[in-house]
Amino acid sequence: MMANATIKLPLHGGHAPSYLIDRMIKLSGAIVKVIVNEYGEHEFLKRLSDPLWFQAFGCVLGFDWHSSGNTTVVTGVLKQTLTVEEHGICIAGGKGKKSTQTKNEIPALAEKYYNLSSNKIDSLLYASRMAAKVDNAAVQDGYTLYHHVILFDKNGGWSIVQQGMNAKDLTARRYHWISDFVKSFTCEPHAGIICNYKNLSSLNMSSINSKENQEVSLELATGSTDNLKSSVNKLILKKDYSLGMNSKLDKWMPKSNLSDTSGVIFEGYHADEHYEMPRRLDWNLFRKIYDIQPKNYEQLISIPGFGPAAVRALSLIGEIIFGTKASWQDPVKYNFAHGGKDGVPYPVARNTYDKSISYLSDAIEGAEIQRQERIQALKKLAAFSKRLFAD
Repeated sequence: MMANATIKLPLHGGHAPSYLIDRMIKLSGAIVKVIVNEYGEHEFLKRLSDPLWFQAFGCVLGFDWHSSGNTTVVTGVLKQTLTVEEHGICIAGGKGKKSTQTKNEIPALAEKYYNLSSNKIDSLLYASRMAAKVDNAAVQDGYTLYHHVILFDKNGGWSIVQQGMNAKDLTARRYHWISDFVKSFTCEPHAGIICNYKNLSSLNMSSINSKENQEVSLELATGSTDNLKSSVNKLILKKDYSLGMNSKLDKWMPKSNLSDTSGVIFEGYHADEHYEMPRRLDWNLFRKIYDIQPKNYEQLISIPGFGPAAVRALSLIGEIIFGTKASWQDPVKYNFAHGGKDGVPYPVARNTYDKSISYLSDAIEGAEIQRQERIQALKKLAAFSKRLFAD
């Protein structure tokens, strides 16, 4: 008989009680200290980039194991806990408006504690900005980012944890990044993505299977704006009223992802089973892109103002007119639905998770905390493991 364990990440409001936060600060500081002393700062950054380890870590600290708040509270606690003197790690960003403060916090922290070169600081700023840009624009999976933190060490190594919300079903999706995993921000860049639901179709321009579509998108964007307008008009002529006015894309993509910049407005139409042409295109943006002449797709999406609507429009033209298909495979890597021995619906990642359990257990045992706190932490870890892999 198949046994499933499913963890949803429902959006929860409110705040964690102060007594719990105080305990989490004390316990997290002790655990991180053991890890850093034993394995080094970068090893802790790598651990945070593992969605399963992050979830277990939050459980050990005492927060809800199945809540979206696990992300915001754990990273918020780490922001109060981590010190360069004791842990050798800086953290910037946060939830809501705090997520946009990385551009100010990164240089201040890097200069104050590490005296990093301007090139390394620029690299950290670029990583922070591009990770957010990819998960908001290149990956169109129905989740809008509202939380973003970046942690970095004295060598400029970094880890990013960010989370998006789906306003329709009130669930969350968490995205994990690590510097030594990213070879390109637009080609399979994630260390892990965790969510309770895997979409049947998500436009993923960061997939290696979107490479040809990326190349065509770049050619379209760097070519004549008049030619691009002509391509758009060709799609309008293909409009088929018999298919109706709603596309599959619009059913799951938040309205806030559509560009609200000034420009030409197109009525929605069903050009393809996946796409709908954006209702608004900013031709001033495309004229700017023509002047800049980005050399690759990563440079293209890094341009300010180049958002989900522009990504989708170019991808649509590339697929419908030039036949270069983009990937519609949801890039989520962990969805907390683990099958039984027959591997249905997904193979059990037991070995990977067992290593995380063992790693955390050793860290808890070595932490400078009272015996009772150590026992409680180990019990929470065991309870989480039992829920995740019920026999």
